[in-house]
Amino acid sequence: MDHDSTHDTIDIAPIDVADAGEVLTLQRAAFVSEAIIYGSADMPPLTQTLEEVEAELRAGAGLTARIGGRLVGAIRFQQDGDVLLIGRIAIAPDMQGAGIGRALLEAAEQSSSAAVSELFTGSLSEANIRLYERCGYEESERVPDGAGFEQVFMRKRLRHM
Repeated sequence: MDHDSTHDTIDIAPIDVADAGEVLTLQRAAFVSEAIIYGSADMPPLTQTLEEVEAELRAGAGLTARIGGRLVGAIRFQQDGDVLLIGRIAIAPDMQGAGIGRALLEAAEQSSSAAVSELFTGSLSEANIRLYERCGYEESERVPDGAGFEQVFMRKRLRHM
């Protein structure tokens, strides 16, 4: 199967509660590599239930990315005042590095009227940190997570107030 994303159109659409099952499957597949890095599968993306994902999708906004009908990426976010809080970004393992995360991040930023976008990742998630830096995010804070790692918070100015 050809995974050359330059020839495949990435269709980005609003996330829907009906996507919850696919999103949960995608999220679990995408976060296995993170679990390996951190030596623990006890992280919300891997332990969430379908009902919890459905409730999250009802409560917040999000986008899906599909190529040829296949769900290859998802992002969740919500706006809190002037801050766009970017939540779970999940990309299918075989499609990571194909620009899907960047496309979802840019679409989420463009859909918002917030002045600043914020997200976080773990301190060992070097590929994530590099992607966010390439997308214009800068590290704003590191918070110990109690397990010997840090949550790395990153911010990006979207527009001037």
